[in-house]
Amino acid sequence: MVFSARRANGLRLERIQASRQYADGGFMNTYQPSVQRVPEGRPTLADFLFRGEGRTPANPHPIIDPRASWASPVETGLRATWLGHSTVLLEIDGHRILTDPVWGARVSPLPFLGPKRFHPMPVDIAALPPLDAVLISHDHYDHLDYPSIRALAKRRVPFVTSLGVGLHLEAWGVPAERIVELDWWERTVLPGGLAITAAPAHHYSGRGLRDRNVTLWSSFALRGEHHAVFFSGDTGLSPAFADIGQRLGPFDLVMLEVGAFHPAWGNVHLGPDNALQAWAQLGSGRFLPVHWGTFNLAMHPWAQPADVLLAHASEGLVMPRLGEPVEPARIEAVEPWWRGVAEGDWQDDAPQEAGPLVQPVQD
Repeated sequence: MVFSARRANGLRLERIQASRQYADGGFMNTYQPSVQRVPEGRPTLADFLFRGEGRTPANPHPIIDPRASWASPVETGLRATWLGHSTVLLEIDGHRILTDPVWGARVSPLPFLGPKRFHPMPVDIAALPPLDAVLISHDHYDHLDYPSIRALAKRRVPFVTSLGVGLHLEAWGVPAERIVELDWWERTVLPGGLAITAAPAHHYSGRGLRDRNVTLWSSFALRGEHHAVFFSGDTGLSPAFADIGQRLGPFDLVMLEVGAFHPAWGNVHLGPDNALQAWAQLGSGRFLPVHWGTFNLAMHPWAQPADVLLAHASEGLVMPRLGEPVEPARIEAVEPWWRGVAEGDWQDDAPQEAGPLVQPVQD
């Protein structure tokens, strides 16, 4: 079941086939990418297994237990706790939203092979506070994690996700009535008034060899009574960011993916430089980088995204330690905590399998 779920049918299939993003049996990107990939420089399996320096940290990450802070009020109305990779607990205008929850030890279809996490999660799923929704951007292994979904399914929390991804959630024990699937520009409103809108992203989907692009990928905008947050999911740079800023902004916080980048994947991942351009096109908000610092998914040193961001745009960045709840409006400066986690031998205790997760090969 960890690989992929059954094919869509019934009303779900009707909605998928009616999507403007769907054609010829699969979803597609409807915005032209602003950056073209460089296919001749695509890393090989040998590159992943034997090359690259500083790809994992030698020393443990500093980790903070957030539970005491979670028990205290959010004085500004907006607080974010980065738990690793793209997993963030957002507290926004009285609502708690968990993004792309990944507690698994590896982001892989196999429990003994594939990219292994650098650090433990700051808290167990059982220690999370009550949640108002779980947000899933797309179905790749580093965003849709089977053991995490199985555990969260027991908490009776609603799931909001991209069109078609509910197939996986239902197969893994989430009741259909607790799943909301959105096409781009569609929205749902949670009890209490928090609106969640799916927005474009330039990426792809699939968990196996036969399900390429059968589910949609999205970014999301969340808007409460007083605050708004943007979450990129996985995406390359495209004119969609300007449209999102105009239609769904302004934002108080933007969470953009910055890690696991390579020129060969330039159309489906941002990396730090393109993330800065995306931030500028969105036009507002403090910038909390995600999708870095947790898994060895690319050839660059693990902390390179953070160093690039700090060198080019320190003002407005929000870069907390793992598990550190922060209120973006109160962040005045970035402390480069990652520089105390020295670089070391990047190789894991088992080979890290390259596959669709880390080698996107087409638009």
